Amino acid sequence: MSISQAYGADRFGLSFEFFPPKTDAGCDALYEHVAKLMAYRPSYITCTYGAGGSTRGRTLVVVRTFKRRLQLPVASHLTCVGSSVAELRDYLQRAREGKVDNIVALRGDPPRGETHFRPVDGGLRFANELVSLIRSEFPEFGVAVGGYPETHQEAANPEIDLENLRRKVDCGADAVITQLFYDNSDFFRFQQRCGQAGIRVPIVPGLLPITNLRQVQRITSLCHAKLPVNLVERLAEREDEQWQFAVGVEFATRQLQQLFQVGVPGVHLYLLNKAQATSQILQGAGLSEQDC
Repeated sequence: MSISQAYGADRFGLSFEFFPPKTDAGCDALYEHVAKLMAYRPSYITCTYGAGGSTRGRTLVVVRTFKRRLQLPVASHLTCVGSSVAELRDYLQRAREGKVDNIVALRGDPPRGETHFRPVDGGLRFANELVSLIRSEFPEFGVAVGGYPETHQEAANPEIDLENLRRKVDCGADAVITQLFYDNSDFFRFQQRCGQAGIRVPIVPGLLPITNLRQVQRITSLCHAKLPVNLVERLAEREDEQWQFAVGVEFATRQLQQLFQVGVPGVHLYLLNKAQATSQILQGAGLSEQDC
């Protein structure tokens, strides 16, 4: 199944994202976590591609392994960071040979210690160029791109950010998966603006359940996503891990229920390589096998 087939009037597209473990033992542990979520019949799963392409080999190993073991469509992330066009072609060729179904095409963040993205010699500058490369030379892949309900931190303004997104879609993206957010009104405004800009592909909300306050504060500081003040205050009432987990699951369940009510085409859940929170949230939000 390609990403373009995951969403439709009679299908809710559910997808999970994880990062590649460093060891085979870690991969086995991750497999056990993801296997627990198969009852929800996800449309596909995605695996990230480390900063600067640092895990590119591991990413391919993991997605091929999970496709074989779970019999489920898979997507590999791919970024422009640190790679020439020739190296990107090589990766895409190996992904093709490994029966990868989809690519999540991203420009990628600047390497650690750098404040601005700089392409390598012979590399690409923008995600839309990567989408164009995939569409022209590897058309069998489904392609998703990133969208930013609260505006990408490097964009001069929301209008320029939206124009960048439309360019990626015009180059051939099948769907937009959003950066994490914690205020659904940000997503609804973004979805509306996408429609007004002529972006007709599915806009899929990306959710990161909170299980630890310090962890999510670190993550949101990197992507400039806002955390509601009342949510932070409630999480901070206790440093107890079980308390923060319970508060985070409760909040994400309500957030997901509201998204269901307005008829989003699907949802993309960032797992952080664990299944417990996601399973509780899906169950609490009333998602059943028939919904997928």
